[in-house]
Amino acid sequence: MALVSNILTQVFITLIAVAGVYVLTGLTGMFSLGQAAFMAIGSYASGLLVVKAHMPLVPAIIIAVALATLVGYLIGYPVVRLRRDYISLVTLGFGEAIAALLNRMTSLTGGASGFTGIPRKTTLTIAAVSAVLAIALVAFFKSSKYGRQCIALRGDELAAKAMGINVIRIKMTAFLLSVALTAYSGCLYAFYMSYVDPAGFGWKKSADWVIMVFFGGVNSLTGSTLGAFILSALPQVLRGLQNYRYVIYAVLVLLIINFKPSGLLGEWEFTPRDIARSARKLKRKLGLKKEEN
Repeated sequence: MALVSNILTQVFITLIAVAGVYVLTGLTGMFSLGQAAFMAIGSYASGLLVVKAHMPLVPAIIIAVALATLVGYLIGYPVVRLRRDYISLVTLGFGEAIAALLNRMTSLTGGASGFTGIPRKTTLTIAAVSAVLAIALVAFFKSSKYGRQCIALRGDELAAKAMGINVIRIKMTAFLLSVALTAYSGCLYAFYMSYVDPAGFGWKKSADWVIMVFFGGVNSLTGSTLGAFILSALPQVLRGLQNYRYVIYAVLVLLIINFKPSGLLGEWEFTPRDIARSARKLKRKLGLKKEEN
């Protein structure tokens, strides 16, 4: 039971970060390989405020998320003006710079040895509720005017600009929402693991989140959530197959990319409209089979 609770807690924390990546990649079409750096800022800032400044947990998390969002604004202001491929390169460099900075600030962060002594405050309930609220927030954002404008510029940025959409402002809004969610997941992570180190926030973690989004369906929040749940839980479940779990992980991703490029769910969302539409399609298929028989 403790193992299941441990796996689910880490999965829910990952879901929050992936929800942020979905806002950036699924809605606006931007790719960031430095999102894990904002998770690191959230983790270290909240941990340092609680352990060394003796601040209560909730204010520490709020300040940590605000700090990460401020850094995101400073980075995002020039980045959102770049082409999509350059955004990946700049955020990759930013992520590696943050990791190097954390490694060098030995007296404050513990350097490569990591930062220990963080109290364990995150529970399964807190992680689950936080994940549900984060996904609900992203779903609301997607259905809002800002979300529709994000989808429009993802399809054709020049056409969106010609229609009067403030492309820079919309990109920045999506980027900052993504940063805030990722930083919050970092806070939960730090207060669950009780230990953080720079090696855990490299570009590979950011790439894993992007893969999860594409695995489930880059155009579907439901699919991205499902993909994140499967791919983040799979390595934990397959711990017994230590030598083969990453092979299985890679094979699953390759199968999806080659045989269903739109992801597991494509553009399908868990909404009353899409559920009704799927039910109608299923009824038609069943009706055709009955006629054939």
